[in-house]
Amino acid sequence: MSTPSSNKPKILITGANGLLGQKLVDQLVQQGKFDVIATGRGPCRLSGSGYTYQVLDIENQQEVDQIVLNLCPDVIIHGAAMTHVDECEKHQEACYRANVLATKYLIAAAEKIQSHFIFVSTDFIFSGLDGQNPYTEEAKPDPVNYYGQTKLDGEELLKHSNLKWAIARTVLVYGLANDLSRSNIILWVKSSLEAGKQIQVVDDQVRTPTLAEDLAAGCILMAEQGATGIFNISGSELLTPYQMAMETADYFGLNQELIVRTDSTKFTQPARRPMKTGFVIEKAKNQLGYRPKTFREGISILAKQLNLN
Repeated sequence: MSTPSSNKPKILITGANGLLGQKLVDQLVQQGKFDVIATGRGPCRLSGSGYTYQVLDIENQQEVDQIVLNLCPDVIIHGAAMTHVDECEKHQEACYRANVLATKYLIAAAEKIQSHFIFVSTDFIFSGLDGQNPYTEEAKPDPVNYYGQTKLDGEELLKHSNLKWAIARTVLVYGLANDLSRSNIILWVKSSLEAGKQIQVVDDQVRTPTLAEDLAAGCILMAEQGATGIFNISGSELLTPYQMAMETADYFGLNQELIVRTDSTKFTQPARRPMKTGFVIEKAKNQLGYRPKTFREGISILAKQLNLN
């Protein structure tokens, strides 16, 4: 691993061991415009080199202060969060610590050194019931679950800070982590159909699914350009999970008859989901030069990565 040199701006990533964090570090190292400081809870699970890894528990205010002030990053991309929606609903104190308190600690530390702060947020700050979808950056949030509420709380903390800030809102992020530790709709459909299993997939929810590489690229564009304000960083296609499953089966040449169309009333989950979200991404396209892949291109990228593993 390299140690930061003094001639490039320093960028600190929270949640670097997660899916988005891995993609951010990979792309930043390849581009070589920043000294990259990857942080996470516990040992480094990243591959490759060209970055510095620092263990950081963002729920520990003293640790956050000490490390942020010591490293003095010019930019912070705060991607770490508790994101499992049902776990957040069942364990609200843990979710609050991870998503609100930790954000508060990071903002307070960043204010002391005036870092450019980029916060990764979610479509789950919206109800999906107000007929506004796809949502623009100006839409009024109204979360229907605790996870969405904590991410909205994080946004509000940042908006009321004295930092140069930006918010990257995203939708249904999918991709392959280095250790294949995390499933997604594409992997689930592929493995189920290959095993000859019939699957039930809802057709009454709408999203703009986002390739993890695209979300990382959007956040990096924001960092490079010193962007401020709210940006929708997602895919561009409004799709139901059923449509995503059919597209996946078609790509891999699997039996689409095993995919049974259903609706969300057939499933009981601890947390409510917004029915129809999805984002308008014209602002990110026009102001940042953001260019997401189509869902089919995303499947193709995952297919290549699966073959390489």
